[in-house]
Amino acid sequence: MSQAFKRYEFKPFIDEAINALGFHEPTPIQEKMIPMIKKGQSAIGQSQTGTGKTHAYLLPLLDGLDQERNEVQFVITAPTRELAKQIHHEVVKITDRFNQSITSKCFVGGTDKQRAIDKLKFQPQVVVGTPGRINDLVKEQALFVHTARSIVIDEADLMLEMGFIEDVDQIASRMPENLQILVFSATIPEKLKPFLKKYMENPQYAHIEPKQVLAQNIDFILVPKKSRSKIEVLHDVLNSFNPYLAIVFTNTKAKADEVADALLTKGMKVGRVHGGLPARERSRMMKQIRDLEYQYIVATDLAARGIDIPGVSHVINFELPTDLDFFTHRVGRTARAGHSGTAVTLYEPSDEDALSQIEKKGISFKHQEVRNGEWVDLTERHKRTNRKKSENETDAKAKSLVHKPKKVKPGYKKKMQFKMDKIKKRERRINRRNND
Repeated sequence: MSQAFKRYEFKPFIDEAINALGFHEPTPIQEKMIPMIKKGQSAIGQSQTGTGKTHAYLLPLLDGLDQERNEVQFVITAPTRELAKQIHHEVVKITDRFNQSITSKCFVGGTDKQRAIDKLKFQPQVVVGTPGRINDLVKEQALFVHTARSIVIDEADLMLEMGFIEDVDQIASRMPENLQILVFSATIPEKLKPFLKKYMENPQYAHIEPKQVLAQNIDFILVPKKSRSKIEVLHDVLNSFNPYLAIVFTNTKAKADEVADALLTKGMKVGRVHGGLPARERSRMMKQIRDLEYQYIVATDLAARGIDIPGVSHVINFELPTDLDFFTHRVGRTARAGHSGTAVTLYEPSDEDALSQIEKKGISFKHQEVRNGEWVDLTERHKRTNRKKSENETDAKAKSLVHKPKKVKPGYKKKMQFKMDKIKKRERRINRRNND
């Protein structure tokens, strides 16, 4: 086993799991969070997607579990069914293979609640699920969380955005006063702070600044919509690639359906992932995606956070996210595990301010479009803006050089305008020579 993990003095079954998972050394978020969690401290871990947050809490929590107590010992909440199932799958990988005596259950919305209640004749030691379903089971007095010593709130900012913090609040309020609260999130919005203050008096805080915003092996391409239909531009972009798997991101469920339906009419086999799909259909869709039955997926930001869709070679932003932090989460779906990837963003003139903000994060775009199935380089995107700026500067310079005469004679305005136009023409010629 790696010497780097030995210093945590985990139980043998955790050490075996670390070896089997192929972990050689802890990630920065694991390095900071594991010692705090082992000490029973409440903590906030802030780091971007894909930094090993899940095992930063699973390893120490499972290590500290009392196998003699057949009652709920910790609860893990996640904002989406897919993420909850994914976390539970990691729990099972560690406990089923290496320690048969730890019991765990996953409870998510959209499933038969009575069946879930029936499963709770014996309380699991580990509970994973969505806040709404866990809260339902607690209120039904089927699930007893008052015995738990820890609660994990994973993807807390997304939890807030999706309106689940109230459910988490109700679950936490039924737990012991000395509860260990572990919050993991890519960002800590202001609106989340009242909840944190209510339950966390002096939490430990670990903020891992990304060494780089995104993987170096991602090609970023900007494609202008121009006067064409955005769907036509998207269709040409997707056809120009032969992707292993491409995700097209939209901002709303309605837009995702609109785009998916439009691509279907063009003969493309397209899957879709968004919160408006019934639970059974969403589960079936995720299975089909993992079985590589689709080459193209249209999704909302639900798929950008936490949900692991392996093998994504291309990400297409059909529209820029309202919250620009999600740009990072979206394009971070590709170029994982050392592979390369391509992130294409379709844009309109109204997107310029948002694009400038993204560029300030160190992202450099190629400006291209597809013509007759071939990628063509376009002139610099800022050239038109620079030209307008030059024209404004030219006007200002002409005005500064032409002064109103002290004694005004008839026709002086025409003479002034003539002189200004002459200066402007000369300045434009100089600017053109400098830009060419």
